[in-house]
Amino acid sequence: MSEMMSQAPRGQDVDLVNAVALRGCDDEQHVIRFRQDGAVRAWTLAELDRKAARVARRLQALGLRPRDRVGVLSRNRIEFVLLDLAVLKLGAVTAGFEAGRFEPARIVDLYDLKALFAEGVDRSGAVFDIAEVYAWAECAEADATERPLHAGYDPADVLAIKFTSGSTGAPKGLEATVASVNSSINEVQAMFAHGDGDNLLVFLRLALLQQRYWIYSALAFGHDITLSDLDQALDMAKACQPTVVMGVPGFYEALRASLLQRHGDGDPAARGAQIQAALGGRVRYLWTGSAPASRTVLEFFNHAGVPLYEGYGSNEACIVAKNHPGAFRLGSVGKVLPNKSIRFDKDGVLIVASRHPVNCRYTWCDPGVSEKSFLPSAEVKTWDLGHVDEDGFLYIHGRVDDILTMASGRNVLARPMEEGLRRHPDVHECVLYGTGKPFITAILSPALAGADAEALRRHIRALNEEAFPEARILAALIVDEPFSIENGLLTSQFKPKRKMIHQRYAAQLDEIYARHARTPEAFSADAAYVRDCRAPQPSF
Repeated sequence: MSEMMSQAPRGQDVDLVNAVALRGCDDEQHVIRFRQDGAVRAWTLAELDRKAARVARRLQALGLRPRDRVGVLSRNRIEFVLLDLAVLKLGAVTAGFEAGRFEPARIVDLYDLKALFAEGVDRSGAVFDIAEVYAWAECAEADATERPLHAGYDPADVLAIKFTSGSTGAPKGLEATVASVNSSINEVQAMFAHGDGDNLLVFLRLALLQQRYWIYSALAFGHDITLSDLDQALDMAKACQPTVVMGVPGFYEALRASLLQRHGDGDPAARGAQIQAALGGRVRYLWTGSAPASRTVLEFFNHAGVPLYEGYGSNEACIVAKNHPGAFRLGSVGKVLPNKSIRFDKDGVLIVASRHPVNCRYTWCDPGVSEKSFLPSAEVKTWDLGHVDEDGFLYIHGRVDDILTMASGRNVLARPMEEGLRRHPDVHECVLYGTGKPFITAILSPALAGADAEALRRHIRALNEEAFPEARILAALIVDEPFSIENGLLTSQFKPKRKMIHQRYAAQLDEIYARHARTPEAFSADAAYVRDCRAPQPSF
């Protein structure tokens, strides 16, 4: 019988990947909760491990072997977790794909998948319906042997393939090494000491490799996990009472807006109670990253006594910096992790080096794309701008792509003004436009159908009073629908697709600058011109 996996000491480096892959888990105390057939269910971690082992043996019986690539094209569901753990037990490679963005028939050959599990498909060749996995996991007849199915991963072995969202072109595929996964999870554990009594709510896409880290963490360090998707996250939080919530800034912005609408902006103590009630009542801290969090959102939670720790990372470098208990500075993304180092190039762009790199190239991308992110030194060029303060806290100011070069030759960093715009309650999301133009136009996605155009004009005027002349907003375009994932204007991590938004509203933007050419007196920092797409417009 193989050695059973027991929980590792907190803060001690652990080979988590091989612990999950080679040894059973005997933890009957901690559980994974998930929704199945309309009800919340719970399995102990020992049950989860046994069921994943059954799935692994079924995969082996289908002919899959170590280092084979197994695709999972699915929303968050327990079958995804079972498959990923089974793939580790098989010594193979999980390729996670975002549901709705890939065609099953195409990706099997494109990514050399030996099997692909997808939702609502007919079984054919290498393609399987992921719903079959639940039945495999429940089949106790597969418990014939507990011998490991492979000899273990080496640190440089690939265990997963992760893909970018594809919001700026074809998705880039990056193979992640075992050493990089172990390093990231161990460093998070040293900062946050997840353990007995903790329950981590995971609702961001499991197709993102980092979200699966928390499953491995539970098996290695002994804590609960609640699995959900975005649509059911708040319901699952109330039902399962997480102590840790992993969310992107857009999730917290939506929660903030909902609480303000229902309760108003009360005193911090009352607000803290409202946040806790919305999230189940036991929150120890909130985690955010993947996109910049606005100062307004950070202050809303932190001043209410519910810590919201912002961090910074990327697909190519994984977690680079993180605020955490004992090392927290509001507005920063925290201190750089011990196994990472950073520098800034001559243009102020952040460069990251890792003791255990995710990888040194994309395996799948357009020609020349790898070289834009991966340097010959094995460092990652992030294309983000920032600085480090005297105490070692990292601040991110925005991306090089976020710089607007005005017709005057002046450069304007969009993020500060965009954050200022988002502070108004009628603004759901926004981007600036103006490269090559004589002034900046703000494209505003309204939070409410009845957003007050005049109030937005006054808010812009107030921002302009504090801005340098070239950064002032002289026009605003209020669009007729909120930016969303569904209409293609937000990424799956709620980041605005700047170029896509510019293209969607190109005709209206052209009208604004044409009007300025005819009547420049209508445009000023004191009274910005507002083009409201929600109402009939006069002809120009």
